Amino acid sequence: MSDQFTPEDPSRPSGQPGPEQVPHPGLESQLEAPSDHGEQSYRGASRLEGRRALITGGDSGIGRAVALAFAREGADVAIVHLPDEQSDADETVRLVEQAGRKALSLPGDVQDESFCTSAVQRTVDELGGLDVLVNNAAYQMTRESIVDISTEEFDRVLKTNLYAMFWFCRAAVPHLQPGSSIINTSSVQAYEPSPQLLDYATTKAGIVNFTKGLAQELASKGIRVNTVAPGPIWTPLIPATMPEDMVEDFGSQTPLGRAGQPVEVAHAFVFLASAEASYITGERIGVHGGMPLP
Repeated sequence: MSDQFTPEDPSRPSGQPGPEQVPHPGLESQLEAPSDHGEQSYRGASRLEGRRALITGGDSGIGRAVALAFAREGADVAIVHLPDEQSDADETVRLVEQAGRKALSLPGDVQDESFCTSAVQRTVDELGGLDVLVNNAAYQMTRESIVDISTEEFDRVLKTNLYAMFWFCRAAVPHLQPGSSIINTSSVQAYEPSPQLLDYATTKAGIVNFTKGLAQELASKGIRVNTVAPGPIWTPLIPATMPEDMVEDFGSQTPLGRAGQPVEVAHAFVFLASAEASYITGERIGVHGGMPLP
């Protein structure tokens, strides 16, 4: 896309992926068809001026696009990522700093409760506070049958996608002031689960309910909690966790007929983090190319 202000045909393919695969966890540098995070297109308008944000899974894909958009809107940004993703994280840090904002890289595994708690505290200490928490880190792996899912794999999906969100929220809430925001990344899988992503879809449905419940609890404190439900978005996670035939057709089933790009999701996060969404809490914004959801 040229920028977020210029109308374009949304059904026009842009960087549509081909049948590629990369080793897990997947790095941007490994992609033959690179993701669009808004490097050349996102134009800020001071919508998050002076805010401090913590984004899990902020090294690549949707997380990087959100970090870049937040920075160009005036926010300082801390990103959580796996140590193996440091090269991608360094590029995200560079983009945030290029926008004139502070950036903090926090390598670690979100399956570790103590790391999640310490990441929140480091963000508060080094950025001077916390205003926006984005729980975006996720793990998935396609499996043909439930009998192919080991208990260890099931644990990994739940701990990465659900436990970590709980740990980050629990640690962050005491630091959040009225006007702050929590945004959780769910998925269309929460509403239309694919059999090959049984465990992943289960966690994404849990994220939706968690968001609704926490929003009710924190409303009296002036803290909003919402979720963004992306559809097929082209990120390194896709060729790292799906077979080639699924990657080649990725996104073609949507009414718009293509995969989305991370920058197209970032706008929803900016809106929910900003004062423009001051009367919105406990809600879902779908960014999925027109896929009908309940």
